[in-house]
Amino acid sequence: MDIEFARTFLAVTAAGNFVGAAAKLHITQSTVSARIKTLEQQLGTALFRRGRGGAALTAAGRRFLRHAKIMVRTYEQARHDVGLSSGFSAGLTLQGRSALWDGFLPLWVHWMRQSAPDISLRLEIGFEEGIMQGMVQGDIDIGVMYTPQSRPAIAAEYIFGESLVLMTSSRERKWQDSSYLHIDWGPEFLAQFAARFPDVDTSAQRVNIGWLAMQLINNYGGSAYLPLRLVRHLIQSQQLFPVEDSPLITLPVYMVYPLDRQEAHITTAIKGLRELGAEEDQRHSLDDLSTVS
Repeated sequence: MDIEFARTFLAVTAAGNFVGAAAKLHITQSTVSARIKTLEQQLGTALFRRGRGGAALTAAGRRFLRHAKIMVRTYEQARHDVGLSSGFSAGLTLQGRSALWDGFLPLWVHWMRQSAPDISLRLEIGFEEGIMQGMVQGDIDIGVMYTPQSRPAIAAEYIFGESLVLMTSSRERKWQDSSYLHIDWGPEFLAQFAARFPDVDTSAQRVNIGWLAMQLINNYGGSAYLPLRLVRHLIQSQQLFPVEDSPLITLPVYMVYPLDRQEAHITTAIKGLRELGAEEDQRHSLDDLSTVS
């Protein structure tokens, strides 16, 4: 069986339709249809019920889902392991939100190098939807993000709380003007922001990566909600200023991983994220806001 057939099956399962799967895989819808048809012929059963609402798994499709995940995961692990030098016993792929690669995840990389030097690491930046897609397809071992989507057989475990504080480059400027940069920290942030500031127009400048907003503010001025752990030093040096009486918005950070993975290197990586997450929660407790006041 062609591994790409299994990938396509997982993509359709995650997207819920052939069009979405084609977009995620960067192939045509007809190619998706042909692959699924061939796969169903090879297995001798229908895997999806097609309809106007999309493509839903049949009972046989649900049974095949676990096997497809194992196939893709085994292939990716084999491809990774074959390329490992003799100094490594296993490989691990972790993908995380870009803001979490600033400060937190590099600590985990260092922890892994100290605690499990025989594990080869593949480290990537991603967004929630892509990370979850990679988890479903077996391309990623662990994901770290703000707002995970619920998926069967994938755990979403809290590791620490990210405190976002409204920062500005000038105390004299009204933060609500056109210099405000609205960062897409995910649906949870967008919902909290809309509830607290229903009348604020956020259409002037929108970005999906926090570091880009910080670059724009540092170079040209402006305001944005930014992670407190990343701006404490800027507050202390008076390069940026907290907006007076603005509410903190707290986002939980989660790690996601397959529930059926019991390998030692996966367990070790999860242990490190738990320990460092607990330290992060303690270090940046909401009760310790002396640098924000």
